[in-house]
Amino acid sequence: MATTIKNSLIPLTFLVFIIIYGLCEDCSLNNINIGTVRSGKEIEGKPEWEVTVINNCSCSQSQIKLSCKGFQSSESVDASVFAKQGDFCLLINGNPLKAFSSVTFSYAWDPPFLLLPSSSLAGHDCS
Repeated sequence: MATTIKNSLIPLTFLVFIIIYGLCEDCSLNNINIGTVRSGKEIEGKPEWEVTVINNCSCSQSQIKLSCKGFQSSESVDASVFAKQGDFCLLINGNPLKAFSSVTFSYAWDPPFLLLPSSSLAGHDCS
C-alpha cells in the first residue's frame, strides 16, 4: 500500500513541477509590449515621448534589454529605469518586471526612436 502511494506521488510531484515552472518557459520577448505616445510637452524644441513597457506574461521577466541604437534625448532619462549600454538599453537596472506590470519613462527627441525588446530572462514566480 505504501509503495503504491509513493509511486503515485512521484508522477504527481513531477506534474506539479511542470505546471508551475513550465508556464514560465512560455514567457518570451513576445510578452513584452512597448507603447510610445507623445506627452504634449516640448523639451528644447523636441517633442517629449512617454514610453510604457508592459510585461504581458504570468511570470516576471528580468534583465530586459531593448534595442536602442542611436538613442538620444534632449532631457535626462532616469538611468535607474532606462540605462543606455551601447546599442542596447537596460530596463530597471535588470530587476524583475513583475507579471502583468509596467514601467514608464520619458525622453525628448524628434523623430521618436523605435524601441524593441532584444532579450530578457523569465522568472519562476508564475501567477
